Amino acid sequence: MEHRVVVTGIGAITPIGNNTVDFWDSLKNGRSGVDIISKFDVTDCKVKCAAEVKDFDPSTVVEKKEVKRNDLFSIYAMAAADEAVNMSGIDLNAIDKHRLGVIVSSGIGGITTIQAQSTKMALKGMSRIAPLFIPMAISNMAAGNIAIRFGARGTCLDVVTACASSTHSIGEAYRNIKHGYSDYIIAGGSEAAVCELGIGGFAALTALSTSEDPTRASIPFDKERNGFVMGEGAGIVFMETLESAKARGAEILAEIVGYGSTCDAYHITSPLPDGDGACKAMEAAMAEAGIDKSEIGYINAHGTSTHINDASETLAIKKAFGEYAKDINISSTKSMTGHLLGATGGVEAVATILALKNGFVPPTANYKVPDEECDLNITPNTGVARDIKYALSNTLGFGGHNGVLCIKKWEE
Repeated sequence: MEHRVVVTGIGAITPIGNNTVDFWDSLKNGRSGVDIISKFDVTDCKVKCAAEVKDFDPSTVVEKKEVKRNDLFSIYAMAAADEAVNMSGIDLNAIDKHRLGVIVSSGIGGITTIQAQSTKMALKGMSRIAPLFIPMAISNMAAGNIAIRFGARGTCLDVVTACASSTHSIGEAYRNIKHGYSDYIIAGGSEAAVCELGIGGFAALTALSTSEDPTRASIPFDKERNGFVMGEGAGIVFMETLESAKARGAEILAEIVGYGSTCDAYHITSPLPDGDGACKAMEAAMAEAGIDKSEIGYINAHGTSTHINDASETLAIKKAFGEYAKDINISSTKSMTGHLLGATGGVEAVATILALKNGFVPPTANYKVPDEECDLNITPNTGVARDIKYALSNTLGFGGHNGVLCIKKWEE
């Protein structure tokens, strides 16, 4: 027996809001969280801008003594999971916790901890490495901490597929519930890589924007784009069977109806120039949903603000939708949040759910210079009201990993 899978809770820690209410308010109004990096001195760094989480107090999530025992990516994940679980209204004491799972990803894990402990070792020797270095650093610990927090004894996974990680986590959670292996899953992703090693590593790849103007740094689909802006935070969804949600009278926010996962099998950092891998992932998600391409009203694009991604994703959308592509509202919310790496799919799934629920397409902010290679309706600068029944959320990761979710507006 197959089950319908619904979302009853969402949570977000982002550069534009530390809860879903503030996050959505910023999204719909086109407010960007990109600014000059404050976490370290950027005087000698070619990259000046990032999208940092602001005004976040880790001690509101874990006890003060535990703050130093957890990397920030785990704390962000727990904070977003708290919001999602609380919003769902689930009574965790009334369910079989062996049917409650966690699939939460991080593309990099505790890179700030790795940097700090490597520096300590270089200066003071191996004996000075912190006892909890390994559990703080490993990328599965966001999922592990969430499972411990809520007593989730079902499946507990960390799907690592670079920037597609949390989309794949939500997609795998959807399939897990759909086919009856779990009744409830907390899914999504978290990342906290704004540090010298994280920024320096991506800068060495020439992947990051070198703009010193925060309003011209993360500019997806703009002809002047020259790299992505790193963001941080977490996006989490609480998913369950439709039967469970209805039985307990939960408010249903959206329904997950399709999932596509493909690989470009082309290059470790560059997507297929013709967009074929992303196209096939979109087609697979729509096929599983059982819908015609003309029913898609919105696509939350991967839209990284790199030249090759935005051009190839445009071709992928054209290939998947043909002439109808020009009728779809498309936007890249990375124009406001930056690129949250392994957490980006979780945050963008939350954005897509809110777009469906509120009948409103958030804009691609800070757009100025049109690019003939990116000639679709990217909803520039100002969001638009639109009654959307189905939407896609695209994420495309290093290694050629493509993940797409098809999400449906909740209707009885």
